Amino acid sequence: MTRVLVSGGAGYVGRFIVEHLLASGYKVTVGGRTPPPAGFFSRDVAFVPLHLDPDIDQIDAFENIYYFVHAAFAHIPGKYRGGEGDDPQGFRRANLDGSVRLFEAAKDAGVRRCVFLSSRAVYGPQAPGVPLSEDMQARPDTLYGRVKLDGERSLQALCSHNFITACLRVTGVYGPAGPGRPHKWQALFEDYLAGRPVPVRVGTEVHGDDVASAVRLMLEADPMRINGEVFNVSDVLVDTRDILTFVKAAQNCLHPLPAPAERAGFNSMATDRARMLGWQPGGMERLAATVETPTNGA
Repeated sequence: MTRVLVSGGAGYVGRFIVEHLLASGYKVTVGGRTPPPAGFFSRDVAFVPLHLDPDIDQIDAFENIYYFVHAAFAHIPGKYRGGEGDDPQGFRRANLDGSVRLFEAAKDAGVRRCVFLSSRAVYGPQAPGVPLSEDMQARPDTLYGRVKLDGERSLQALCSHNFITACLRVTGVYGPAGPGRPHKWQALFEDYLAGRPVPVRVGTEVHGDDVASAVRLMLEADPMRINGEVFNVSDVLVDTRDILTFVKAAQNCLHPLPAPAERAGFNSMATDRARMLGWQPGGMERLAATVETPTNGA
């Protein structure tokens, strides 16, 4: 059975990846600063200490590892963009230099494939309404976006026929956050159900398990079709009203819905490249099912 090391496997997105790979028959090792709590995953996983520190040689962490999925990211709690806080140098050192050191260690250890979770933030500002495609010029306007883009380029420089690499530009992720953790829209739902004002926003979203299925696709696809490439991972374009429509129906809430957001100028994400490999996200049906199930949250 093939073993996969998932850095940041106990994180919000990492947990989806770990669970999906376990369900797909992989053996999984979770890499991170501390072991996941007992019972955090549905099945047993191995654990190895792993740090975003370019000064540490961590090649031993990759012993007997066939694939490496890099989902770890150091940031202040609750923020990715702006996650550097008041330490941009430390943020870059951990998330770029530390990541590159792990990529190099993985390659030196003989890992066959490496998948890097990048971000929609690499695109930065683009012409209003133009879908974001992988071949357009990236113009990140945040440190987060620049670090992710530099991470992509560093990994691409390492790719070879023996070290297959792929980068996933992931949009906002929704889905159950795991035992004892609030989901991303919990405060929004609570405010709406209590009759308090809610913000009117629009954005692209993808379920965490659909991110995980894209990761698995990178581990199983023909190497010639993915090596050194980047892939957008996004599903639905929704606003606050869309999301709360499902909450209103599920909870029989009488409060009025917020006004629709202006979405004509918003940049959706083109996902043709991933879909051509067979990726099929859940769409609005999955969003509705997730939001309408109280035990799931969103």
